Formats: sequence, structure tokens, C-alpha cells
Amino acid sequence: MKTVLDTSVAVRRTAMDLLARREHGRVELTRKLRQRGAPPELIESALDRLTEEGLLSESRYLESFVSARARAGYGPLRIREELSQRGLARGDIEQALRECDVDWRERLTDTWQRKFAGRRPADARERAQQTRFLGYRGYPMEMIGRLLSGRGDDD
Repeated sequence: MKTVLDTSVAVRRTAMDLLARREHGRVELTRKLRQRGAPPELIESALDRLTEEGLLSESRYLESFVSARARAGYGPLRIREELSQRGLARGDIEQALRECDVDWRERLTDTWQRKFAGRRPADARERAQQTRFLGYRGYPMEMIGRLLSGRGDDD
């Protein structure tokens, strides 16, 4: 039987259940509540109240998302794009990436070593393959070039 979200209590309870599982952004939580059939006016009032109470926080969501994606081996460019697609403000995304406690060079090296066993490319084809993979993961081309040419540690 499908739950009906026709009261503010039901909308709030569902939102809190979703937040108990993991942090959510306001846009994402709104989308999930709409998918469950909640009216927009009830969603807005419930989310406003949760924000006032400190239970819904964009900054906590951003911090959690950046940290989780970085641990999964994704770089700042990919994370920035994913957050933009989730409807978060560009300024908030940039601030979260600046304030996160992630050493992107170290994350890049770890990702590269896991995928390629620390093997530098032997020819142009291998270099292109490694560059494509790391670029897709969201690391800047400059960092990738430095790593693959063996200049990753000098700064």
C-alpha cells in the first residue's frame, strides 16, 4: 500500500526518514517528496521548518557529498558537475570544494595506482587510455599530465 502524503505531518515524517538515511539537498529532497505525491505547498513549509531546526542543511549535504565522492576516487571537476546537475548554487559548490579537506593530488595518485597498478604509460596509446580514464573521473588535465610524466610530487 502506497503512503499518502496529504498532511504536513506525513510530509515532514517522510522528509525526516529520508534525512535519517543520509544528507540531502533541498532540491533533491523536494524532488523525492514530489515523486511520493506530496503537494508543493506542504513540501515547502516542511522543508523550511526542517531548515530552521537545523535538520536540513545545504552545507552539510555539500560537505558529505564532496567527501564521499572524493573517497570513491572522483576529482573536483566531476564532483562540481554532479552537484550542478543536482541544482545546487555554483557559489556554494565552489566554497564546499575550497573548504573540503581533500588532497586532490593524493586522491589522483591513489585512483591511478588502483586502476593502473602505478604503471606509467609505455606509449602514446597507454598514455591516452590513462588520461581518458582520469579525465573522466574529474581530475584536471594539468594534474594528470604531471602525474603521468612523473612530475607529480615536485611543487
